[in-house]
Amino acid sequence: MASKVYFTNFRCEGNENLLQKFRRLCETAGIGSIDMKDKYVAVKMHFGEPGNIAFLRHNYARALCDLIREHGGRPFLTDCNTLYIGRRSNALDHLDAAYENGFNPYSTGCHVIIGDGLKGDDEVAVPVHGDYVENAYIGRAVMDADIVISLTHFKAHDGTGFGGALKNLGMGCGSRLGKKDMHASEKPAVDQSRCVGCGVCAKNCAHGAITVTEHAHIDATKCAGCGRCIEKCPQKCVHPMDDRAHEILSRKVAEYTAAVVRGRPCFHVALACDISPYCDCYALNDAPILEDIGMFASFDPVAMDQCCVDMANARKPLRNSLLYQREKPGAADHFTALFPETNWQAGLEQGEKLGIGTREYEMEEMA
Repeated sequence: MASKVYFTNFRCEGNENLLQKFRRLCETAGIGSIDMKDKYVAVKMHFGEPGNIAFLRHNYARALCDLIREHGGRPFLTDCNTLYIGRRSNALDHLDAAYENGFNPYSTGCHVIIGDGLKGDDEVAVPVHGDYVENAYIGRAVMDADIVISLTHFKAHDGTGFGGALKNLGMGCGSRLGKKDMHASEKPAVDQSRCVGCGVCAKNCAHGAITVTEHAHIDATKCAGCGRCIEKCPQKCVHPMDDRAHEILSRKVAEYTAAVVRGRPCFHVALACDISPYCDCYALNDAPILEDIGMFASFDPVAMDQCCVDMANARKPLRNSLLYQREKPGAADHFTALFPETNWQAGLEQGEKLGIGTREYEMEEMA
């Protein structure tokens, strides 16, 4: 049975501003049907790596949290710590980064809680019994919440093809151990015939797994499989040892999402704007690859992600973007054209198989 996905564009007419339209979309999609009275509501979003400016503005978080409060809920913004070098690998630096990017109690009207604690090890092992994940390691604060609402910046992604609600919830709610588990298939190898020993990979390794002499060498016992060395290598000579690494990653992300959403009310919102080619985890963002599309809301994260992808694929690449540079004329799938080694459909297939949603949807457009 198809799921309802509600959509509206970014046009504002009359006396309604964009934040009011955003609230109206959430109400139209049925957020008010959730019993939030005195319930803890985790609003899962990405605060953006400092230096990146494609992440969602804090104003949307404020509008959503105000709406939750009006329905009797007790919202908090949350994300979990990262595996790689950056300013979000522990709770203190992560909070500094969030505040710097505008996510603080004064601007959003609610607290920011790093879901897996100070060092990223405050987690709950949640049984999944999936094809790839037996137990998912999820940040404790996320699992302590009564309700989960995802607020997602839709974009492309060099590991999963695109980043939508499943990526926001699955990878984003995993503790550091959980992220290591999801990335395990991506442990890299170096093509020594192409490596020039520049050392970029070693500088971007947070785990001391890479040494460089004439060429780079990776110690698999220290490697967490985060994939940052693969992404950063200017020679493109670092690659996953497993040919199915990206597909397995997408399927694991879906299984981690199942751990987050099962057994409690959930609601999902996505904004397809500033559609960058890379994740908001990067300390930079390239030019948008597509025009701003609009805002989506649904109780079904799989259907919403599928709808976002379909509407994105119906647009033409923007000139002077990475997508325009890489895509051949007439290509029907922007995300495969951008990152051909990924398999973005795998995560949606896995989510459907797990019963957390369906790829079949009916889109209802709100004026």
